[in-house]
Amino acid sequence: MRVLFLVSSLFISLNVLAQDFQQIARSYLTANSGKYNLDIDDVTALKVSSSSFSNSMDLYNVYVEQYYRGITIKNSTSSLAIKNGNVVHAAMSFQKNIATRTRGNSPTLAPATAVMQAATALNLNSTAATQLRSQEEDHSFLYVNESLSQLDIPVKLMYLPVENELLLSWEVGLYTLDGAHYYEVFIDALNGDLLKTTDLVISCNFDSEHEAHGKQHQTAYSFQREATATATTTFIDNSQYRVFALPAESPNHVNGTSTLVTSPANAIASPFGWHDIDGLTGADFFITRGNNVYAQEDQDGLGSTFGAAPNGGLSLNFNIPQQLQAPAATNLPGATVNLFYMNNLMHDIWYLYGFDEQSGNFQQNNYGNSGLSNDFVIADAQDGSGFNNATFFSPRDGISGRMNMFLWDGDRTTALNPLTVTNGSLAGSYGGVEAAFGNRLPNPGTPLTGTLVLVVDNNAGGVSTDPNDACDTITNSAAIAGNIAILLRGNCEFGDKVLAAQNAGATAVVVVNNTGTALISMGPGSAGGQVTIPSIMVSQAIGNALISSLQAGNVINVALTNEGIINKDGSLDNVVVAHEYGHGISIRLTGGALNSSCLSNDEQMGEGWSDWFGMVITIEPGDTGADRRGIGTYVTNQSTTGRGIRNFPYSVNRSINPATYASTNSAQFSRPHGVGSVWATMLWDLTWRFINDYGFDPDVYNGTGGNNIVMQLVMDGLKLQPCSPGFIDGRNAILEADRLANNGVNRDRIWEVFAARGLGASATQGDPDNRFDQFEAFDVPAPLNINDVSLNTVAVYPNPSTGIITVATKELLNNVDLKVIDLNGRVLLEHREESMSITRLDLSFLSNGIYLLSVDSNLGQQILKVVLDK
Repeated sequence: MRVLFLVSSLFISLNVLAQDFQQIARSYLTANSGKYNLDIDDVTALKVSSSSFSNSMDLYNVYVEQYYRGITIKNSTSSLAIKNGNVVHAAMSFQKNIATRTRGNSPTLAPATAVMQAATALNLNSTAATQLRSQEEDHSFLYVNESLSQLDIPVKLMYLPVENELLLSWEVGLYTLDGAHYYEVFIDALNGDLLKTTDLVISCNFDSEHEAHGKQHQTAYSFQREATATATTTFIDNSQYRVFALPAESPNHVNGTSTLVTSPANAIASPFGWHDIDGLTGADFFITRGNNVYAQEDQDGLGSTFGAAPNGGLSLNFNIPQQLQAPAATNLPGATVNLFYMNNLMHDIWYLYGFDEQSGNFQQNNYGNSGLSNDFVIADAQDGSGFNNATFFSPRDGISGRMNMFLWDGDRTTALNPLTVTNGSLAGSYGGVEAAFGNRLPNPGTPLTGTLVLVVDNNAGGVSTDPNDACDTITNSAAIAGNIAILLRGNCEFGDKVLAAQNAGATAVVVVNNTGTALISMGPGSAGGQVTIPSIMVSQAIGNALISSLQAGNVINVALTNEGIINKDGSLDNVVVAHEYGHGISIRLTGGALNSSCLSNDEQMGEGWSDWFGMVITIEPGDTGADRRGIGTYVTNQSTTGRGIRNFPYSVNRSINPATYASTNSAQFSRPHGVGSVWATMLWDLTWRFINDYGFDPDVYNGTGGNNIVMQLVMDGLKLQPCSPGFIDGRNAILEADRLANNGVNRDRIWEVFAARGLGASATQGDPDNRFDQFEAFDVPAPLNINDVSLNTVAVYPNPSTGIITVATKELLNNVDLKVIDLNGRVLLEHREESMSITRLDLSFLSNGIYLLSVDSNLGQQILKVVLDK
């Protein structure tokens, strides 16, 4: 009788009618305003910005925004989980006491004027009129000015939190013509002042000297790892791609051996294959373009959406050799194919964990599913606008994401001499390293020539006490104009000093190192995106000799070239590509698909999720948590066990990676990359704890191992956390995901993992927009009482399942009787164990549908719903 009662209840719960989420949210927040320390004014006006259904948690993720006097409050987006008409989880980002904190009711500055104020603040020159395209009811406008922005310019009135006030401001969005930046600029709507600027293009280069030393060489050795294509349900179109197939991390990890994969598209995530956009059988494109991504070259760096792309012909045969020992430009077709492959795999894999159409994924055609379409990823191979970098721009749902993959410095173990002195006593060729920004040096056949001129500045700004480092106002611009500037490294940003020399008329810049240490590829800083001339760093010894000769009155003529070394291509480093795509996932899932700025706070962990996305899909059988895993070891010419571009390699071994929550307070961990690496360290520990407990499954699509369980928990956690999350918000969201999807069966092991790295129960994150106010703690809450009858003690993974399910219990159960029952009450499978904490059941003989799993043990009976979807 109990089973039949549960069957009847199950039918009722499945028959969910359309719900008024806005009313449910308002009622919940009104009733619980005291719980969240909110006034009635704080919860009176709200709107649902987006919502999606979570199959794994069997509930709706609903995102609500806070309004006051009809005006949005910036990044107030809060995440609610609604099941059967009830709020079962809330992560609040609402501002408190808004009635007493708002400044301004009506703007005195016109929105079009705000556009020009924003352009002026960014030093962008407008050569065309700014024209209104449309206007919406919620104080939103859309302008067009093709001389300022690639995309239409959205302008919206909102209250911006600034210290303890909510200032009335215009939010202006400008996507620069080179595609290097998408600026959200906030202009005071009352007086026109610049309040804040945020760049939504995520840059993953060496953003500080603390990470720059990752380019130094490690001991070089490699080992053979098997390159295999993952087996899964595919859409059969006989397409072929020669790539470095997952789970290979990079060419180095398979000794340069590529793999020919056939029909790799997942039939659920890409039901019409990778080259379709119309939803009809047959490819619509025969180049590396389709519903999920358009992979193309952009060697000129102009950001065109119509670059050249490899053509596979009617048979979709992209069996193009990967020529690793040739100059990078020769291997451009092969690199573009790998870029296309990896973007599509990221789409397909994470689709199955909840990054689907209604959650805001990247697709040209949503094939009748909800969410906004026309937003496939545009992925540029060998982008010419930068070097030693990779970027991703993830706007709101309905606008294409943009991935820029660059070339990286080649192997510097052999001499590279980009600087040649052509006259005088110092004649000869000298070593140097190109910057990670600005134009590339020309090939040897067409060198950049000129006369060296030493920069002189006035030291008036107090930035530096050295008159030759361009950290203050340059005073000899007339002498520099048309020549090659030489200057000292100093203590200001590389991008600032090179831009200053460029503005003085320099055609190139030679930066002299300030110590005898190894040279680095200079990072752009905040101004590097405006630099268009090449620059290099030379050693302190060579640079001082050149400067001494100039100060003695000698004329020095030089030639700068790129000697044609084989640069590394970011499109071939699968973890780097996955990392960039991962930004799109974390940005669209945090705060909902229509808010693309929820991960712009100081303590946000976006770089951490992205590192983890790349690592978790490249785990191979035989790997262990104690192994050393680096990010970008291929592009940075490190061994497969190098630490990559982070402070430490990832490892559960604390002697290899000692990072804890307190590390986020250290300036040695840069923001956002270093801070994010601490979060990735914790997620990596969590992954291996689950693998140790539940096993590893190499099937990243439909597997049932510990790695698959964590993949789902992390994705669900992204959906559950608030806007502008800190580490504790992220931890709590993963705990909530396990509670909502798995009855909390993993609660204690999740706590143990986070607490071991300092994110324990007593840890505090402070202000998530202040990365220096965290306090770590290593304590865990008391274990849940297994004898509490209100506690569900059993979980099933995956659910829905394609046939194999894992049944896990919080603690060891005795005298266990497992029964699989259909909705008519018939027992279809019975399995007994004397004691059990985890077991697997093969249900592949059953048809698709809904079943019940009865678990009888010494602690009583529990019944769970199991869904088969093969």
